[in-house]
This record gives sequence, C-alpha cells and structure tokens, in this order.
Amino acid sequence: MELTTKQKAAFGIGAVGKDMVYALSASYVMYYYQDVLGLSATFVGLILMIARVFDAFNDPFMGVLVAKTRTRWGRFRPWIFSGTVLNAAVLYALFAAPALAEAGMMVYFSVIYILWGVTYTMMDIPYWSMIPAVTRTPADRENLSVVGRTCAGVGSALIAMFTMLLVGALGGDSERTGFRWVALIVAVIFVVTEILCCASVKETSGGEMKTATVGEMFKALFANDQALVVVGSIVLINSALYLTSNFIIYFFKYDFGGTGWKASYTLFSTIGGAAQILGMMILYPLVRKKLSNTGVFTLSLALALGGYGVLLVLCLTGFSGNLVLLCVPGVVVFACNGMLSVLTTLFLSNSVDYGQLKTGRREESVIFSMQTFVVKAASGVAVFLTGIGLDLIGLVGNTEETGPVAAQSASTLLGLRLMMTVLPMVVLVAALVLFRRKFTLSDDHAAEISAQLHGKKEGV
Repeated sequence: MELTTKQKAAFGIGAVGKDMVYALSASYVMYYYQDVLGLSATFVGLILMIARVFDAFNDPFMGVLVAKTRTRWGRFRPWIFSGTVLNAAVLYALFAAPALAEAGMMVYFSVIYILWGVTYTMMDIPYWSMIPAVTRTPADRENLSVVGRTCAGVGSALIAMFTMLLVGALGGDSERTGFRWVALIVAVIFVVTEILCCASVKETSGGEMKTATVGEMFKALFANDQALVVVGSIVLINSALYLTSNFIIYFFKYDFGGTGWKASYTLFSTIGGAAQILGMMILYPLVRKKLSNTGVFTLSLALALGGYGVLLVLCLTGFSGNLVLLCVPGVVVFACNGMLSVLTTLFLSNSVDYGQLKTGRREESVIFSMQTFVVKAASGVAVFLTGIGLDLIGLVGNTEETGPVAAQSASTLLGLRLMMTVLPMVVLVAALVLFRRKFTLSDDHAAEISAQLHGKKEGV
C-alpha cells in the first residue's frame, strides 16, 4: 500500500516541529547561559559536550527499548508522543531558568540540559526508525526520508530566521524574558506538530526492528574503510558548521554591533538558511549534470573554503560592518554545505553496498546509526571548543545586569574573527585531504558494485 500525500505531509510537519526544538537548543543554549545569564563559556561548553556524548551513547539503548515495545498504538508512536510532551516541558525549563546564584545555576543547567537530551532522544529515535514500519515500498521509504530531511531543514531555518527578532519583540530590553516566550511558543508548536504526525502516520508493518550496540557500530565501521572515510568527512564538515553557527551570533552582537544587530543577524541567518536549502534542492541537481558526485563534493569543499577566505579578508580589512558584503561569502558557505549534506548521505548509502560486497553483510541500519552517533559527539566537541575559545579571547558576556551591550577589546574582537573563520577552514581542509586521499567510491565504482550485488541477488 502506497503512502498518501496526507501521510507524507504529516510526517514532514513532524520533522519541522522536531527540528525547530533541536535548532533552538543547538544554536542558542551557549548564548543564553553564557551571555545572558553569565556562566563561564568553558563550563557551558563542557556540559554541552558531556551531554551530547552521553546522548550519542544513549541512542542505541533507546533503540533497544523501542524495539521491545508492544502497544495497541504500535511500537513507535507512544514513544514519539510521550517523548515530545516531556521534551517540550524540559525545553521551556531550559530557557526559563530561575534567578539563582552562580553555583545553583550551574547545577540547574547541568541537570536540565542532560534531561533535555534524554527526552529528545525518546522521540527522535522512534521518529526516524518508524519509516520502515510505515511502508514496505522502497520508493516510499526513500521519499519519506527525503520529505523528513527537507522539512527538518525548514524547521532549522525557521529558528534561524525568527528567534532573535522574537526575543527582542517579546522581551523588550530583557533577552531573558524574550527567550522564555520563544521557548514556550516553540514547545507548543512542537507538541501540535507531533500530535498531527502521530494521528496521521500509522504503522502497517510488524517486522522486527534491527538495533545495534555501540560496539557493533564501531565494528561495522572499522570493517568498512569507505564508510569510515565518509563518517570522518561528516564529522569534520559538521564540526565546521557548528563552530560557525556558535560564533556568528557573538560576532553580530559585539563586532558588527549597532542597535539593529538582531535584525542584521536574523537577515544573515535567513539568507544562509535559504542558501543551504537552495544548495540541497536546486544547485546540487544542476551541478551534478556537469560533474561527477566526487567532483561536486570536491568543488563544494573548495568553494566553502573560498567563502571562509573571503569572509576572513572582510574581517581583517575593516569591511566586516557591511552586511551586503558579508552575505556574499555567507551564501557560498551555506549553499555548499547544503550540497555536501546531500552528498555525504549518498556516499554513506554507497558505502553500505561496498561493505556488503566486501564482507558479505549488509549493515545499513548499523552504519546510519553510526552517522547519528558521531555527529552528536562531534557537535559536543565543537561547542566545547567554542566555550574554551570565548574564554581564551576574554569575551565579556552581556548579562541582564550590565545594561547596554558590553564593549569588547580590540584583541577580543580579532580573536573572535579568527575563530569564526580560520578554525572552520582548518577543519574543512582536513576533510578535503581525507576525502581526496582515501575515498575510492567514484560514481562508476559505485555503479559496478551495485550491479554485482544485483547480479548475485538474481543468481546471475
């Protein structure tokens, strides 16, 4: 039975709400607790890293719990619904911190953020794991995955577009109040979208759900050298993106400056988010007509490096206050990231075929679980480095008590510009070197492997 348009739309709507929550947490927790509430950036970064690494190891455990679930509503929807309600409540608590002394605030943040990660995993793992149980048709599964990933990008883009404008509009001069209202709005949207998803998308397959332990994931990864290269590239590319997204708000507030910095930051983020979606949906298909996938991947990395290079030149030559000029390299970087996200998913799929031909075992679920695992761990490391960097350059947070935006020293602003540009460039160079030296799954090679596997399946 094929999926209806209503079911696909409901699944996509669920992805929008789900990733609005994730984007709000991933993009603004460091800023909220360090800059608005005044905690040490290194401490905040350390807790974020610990929580995300713990969350990465928690994913397989959650998968086992879901696999063992049997209810009248199915295996996945009870977890999606309960996890959503709990996570929405914790999200509000995360951005509605009470007035506490520094020690109390450190304990509060540590407990609440780890709870946020655990409750988000409760609904995120069953949400994506539900796809094979919704339909047995390979084409529908692929389409549903594309719908989910695309709508997830829309959810992230909405947070980038509206968060700081809403914080200013709803909180006035108090960012603390503004974030509380924004978190409440996003939490409500989250619950509504997941209720729509659970009500419309029903399980039709009762097959066994495959789960993998952390040990199995690493074993499968190290037995597949091409999957190892792709996962390594994913880690590096995502780390560069996380570093940029964490530093950019500080750049606009303290370096770009001005009373309208929130509007400028929002416009830049909106254009960047649109460019990323453009890269995924339009630019990649166009460039793919002219180049191989490996060629598009290399070109995207090279152009992203060029975009960061132009951004660095603007920052060092005094033109970083020109929003129009900043948006030019920003569009290049985000559009290339969009194309890279499509390609890494494609390469990971090809590496599954490669591993099957090499070892005789098709470990698709294990390899893709590994992708989620390492991306979460990498994001934790990236945000920890962000926290250390902010403290090293001596950035003075603009807590509610300081009133107007705190002025930063020239050395602090220079350090901020370098970390925002040079660090991501170093990481992307490492990704380019790794890919060029170790990746062998060209389009022709991948097609040959697929043909061999198909021949074996048909008994040729």
